[in-house]
Amino acid sequence: MPTKSDSPVDAAEAENNREFDTRSFLKQLTERPGVYRMYDAAGNVLYVGKARNLKKRVTSYFRKSGLAPKTEALVSRISSIEVTITSSETEALLLEQNLIKSLRPPYNILLRDDKSYPYIYLSSHEDYPSLTFRRGRTKKGGGTWYGPFPSSGAVKESLNVLQKIFRIRSCSESYFRNRTRPCLQYQINRCTAPCVGFISPEDYREDMRHATMFLEGKNPAILQDLMTAMETASKNLEFEKAAAYRDQINHLRHVQEQQSVDGEGGDADVVAIAQDAGVVCIVVIIVRGGRVLGTKDYFPRYSIEQSEGELLSAFLGQYYFGGSTRREIPPDVLVPVDVEGQELLSQALTESAGRETRVRKNVRGERRRWLELAMTNARQTLLSHLASKETVYRRLLALRDLLDLPETPSRMECFDISHSHGENTVASCVVFDENGPLKSD
Repeated sequence: MPTKSDSPVDAAEAENNREFDTRSFLKQLTERPGVYRMYDAAGNVLYVGKARNLKKRVTSYFRKSGLAPKTEALVSRISSIEVTITSSETEALLLEQNLIKSLRPPYNILLRDDKSYPYIYLSSHEDYPSLTFRRGRTKKGGGTWYGPFPSSGAVKESLNVLQKIFRIRSCSESYFRNRTRPCLQYQINRCTAPCVGFISPEDYREDMRHATMFLEGKNPAILQDLMTAMETASKNLEFEKAAAYRDQINHLRHVQEQQSVDGEGGDADVVAIAQDAGVVCIVVIIVRGGRVLGTKDYFPRYSIEQSEGELLSAFLGQYYFGGSTRREIPPDVLVPVDVEGQELLSQALTESAGRETRVRKNVRGERRRWLELAMTNARQTLLSHLASKETVYRRLLALRDLLDLPETPSRMECFDISHSHGENTVASCVVFDENGPLKSD
């Protein structure tokens, strides 16, 4: 007869309750680069990390003093650790990001916004190509991609400017093929109606050339071309054409005056961080051709107390390598503080982009102004975010007093049921917590 302690259930419980043998594990651990995964007693992954020296890095979690409280909480839950040895640090970085993306460990920094960036797409139509909004970059259909832009609003704004100045069509191919008369865009002077042959392929191609130069940040060259064309038209007594060139020049100069940042040129992603009250805000400013295309704000979730350099290192790894689509990697990634593993990150970005890419802190001139702009945005965005949370909390207090509740509500689920004469019933639910709407639920 098996005893009670020999039952399979008790054996499993004994296995789960067995403490992690730190000394034996660390003694046999290699000093080569690689990735480590920490698990709890139930076999759930807690944390994924990379290391140049696995033995030194993993040992640092088990020192007797100097650990942050959140790191101590992580260590107290560790039941086992698995490691994967890699041939280089760069390989370890890429493997780490793939594992974070697939496993989503609770103690790693996790980006909630994994949507692909929007682009402007130049179609491959032989005579009359279009410029349209696209989200995510694909290889289907050929054509040329411009971007990425930080938001759909930035793409729409750029397309609006292009239509005003160069009158490039933005309709779909099926709509273009089936037109028999000009659409409203022609009537409001935002298209030259190539669908019905109101402009020759040669003239349209010239407008498209200027539009692509605008997207590449070559505004001075466009102005010079338009001024030369205006003078030529005037000499040939083509005054209507000269007036059209004049209007384009005026529009383009007006756009240049509205540019908040325009200087020495170049492509860069400018990253800044602000931290307060247990909340981290990271702002990314995208600069292409010396022009700021816009900003994107992130509030990554993190469970281990880390320095700003460590937080940025984890963020940049996920930002460039952890998403569903690879983001465009510029020659410069500007940061306000020294990033942990900065040389390794630069090397990985260089290999992925196929050209030199640097993660830099010490910059001057225009790049320094971009970095200061990003830091200002990060601080202001964080303050606004915290103020918004305080507003939500005050509303919860008011609700508690109004309903005479014994405690302040921490979660609310609101349901709405609709139907048509008792049929076609549809239910919806929205959820709120202490921070406001909880869209994931």
